[in-house]
Amino acid sequence: MSLLVDVHSHLDHPLLISKIDEIVQRAKNAGLRRIITNGINPETNRICLELSEKYDIVECAMGLYPRDALKKDMESSDYPSKISDFDADEEIDFIRKNKSNIVAISEVGLDFVNGESKEQIEDFDRMIKLAEELKKPIVVHSRKSEQKCIEMLESSKNKKIIMHCFSGKKSLVKRISDNGWFLSIPTIVVRSQQFQEIAGNIPITQLFCETDSPYLSPYKEKTNEPAFVIESYKKIAEIKNMDVIEVINSIYMNWQKIFE
Repeated sequence: MSLLVDVHSHLDHPLLISKIDEIVQRAKNAGLRRIITNGINPETNRICLELSEKYDIVECAMGLYPRDALKKDMESSDYPSKISDFDADEEIDFIRKNKSNIVAISEVGLDFVNGESKEQIEDFDRMIKLAEELKKPIVVHSRKSEQKCIEMLESSKNKKIIMHCFSGKKSLVKRISDNGWFLSIPTIVVRSQQFQEIAGNIPITQLFCETDSPYLSPYKEKTNEPAFVIESYKKIAEIKNMDVIEVINSIYMNWQKIFE
């Protein structure tokens, strides 16, 4: 199982980075070939870069998460530091200068849980254009904003698009599939009927697996981590009536197509 990939994690999170050596070692022991750790603002983009330089199986993705949603998420989370304001253009320049050190533009997108925001739409448009410019895959967050995200992406030249933890309507899932984009299935698929249906309806050639560590754990009593990504592979194999090794090989081929 040495071809496992976790296309979406947050190794910078305090719950993980405090024991990062152990977590990376467990991931290696579980057969992970690659882990993408995703930045969401200037601070985390830099931490993700440092982690990718330190650990051979860790890859860095950088992006700007919806800023107003991020502030509210952080206020109610266990992150120790508050989110400071920053200049988006300066951060885009930093990402641009590190294009050879990143595998994707991520985590970016829209989050309308607390309503639509002009700033979010402008930032996402910048991220879409940056992915086009750098010719990098783009990994998209689309909470309560699925249709708007899809419309903006359809207006772009990006072809290497991964919808992360997508929770939209079946018609939008089909639209993503018809566009030839990818969906990543989180480990919570073990108990989420919606993600099970997506995994069943999307061709294996358009699927990835992710943990979204430390969130969405497949085990109710444990903090999620990349080693647990195997649970997504196992569930996809069960749903599609495939051998788990076949699923692993197929998804690794997707990795090679998009990220290498």
